[in-house]
Amino acid sequence: MLTLYHSPQSRSIRPRWLLEELGVPFEVKLVSLTDNDQKKPEYLKLNPNGAVPTLVDGDLVLWESAAICQYLADKYPEKRLAPPVETPERGKYYQWIQYAMSGIEPPAVTIFMHTMRLPEAERVPALVDAAKTQLGGVIKIVDDALAGREWMLGSQFTAADVMVGSTLVWCQMMGIVGDRYANVPGYLARCGARPALQRASAA
Repeated sequence: MLTLYHSPQSRSIRPRWLLEELGVPFEVKLVSLTDNDQKKPEYLKLNPNGAVPTLVDGDLVLWESAAICQYLADKYPEKRLAPPVETPERGKYYQWIQYAMSGIEPPAVTIFMHTMRLPEAERVPALVDAAKTQLGGVIKIVDDALAGREWMLGSQFTAADVMVGSTLVWCQMMGIVGDRYANVPGYLARCGARPALQRASAA
């Protein structure tokens, strides 16, 4: 049985969503970040970072949301949530998964930290301005890539959409995805309409 250690409104929504897309048996163990469950000794034995998500699959313990999503997509190839290995689509799949982590997430985290998370006295408005400029360019790249496409790789939904879509949904929730993009709003609407994401977000 797959076990996911999960906290709502965190990066663990990614594997939570992917598990719902896969439709395989799994167990969710909620981790209260408010209560610092992630810092308790028994949890730190699983994830020394004291963060979510963590996936347990038998003797295997995995952390890092992108790694977990890639592992799960490969574990169930019949679900077609990852393109076949050694195809051009597989290369693009890796590209967009990494771009979600290295391109979209860093400026979004900066904006979040300096507008919501940190005490007001510790916030640096100049960092927010720079991050918004950076994020605007990054989202424009995704927007251009989505022209004429339903999903990041075309007509097939994959784990790359879980990674990109979940990160952009977070940006949208913070009010930092405007309506100036031609394709991203429709993409986010399609992500939000997926029953798997709705189930993952409700839990």
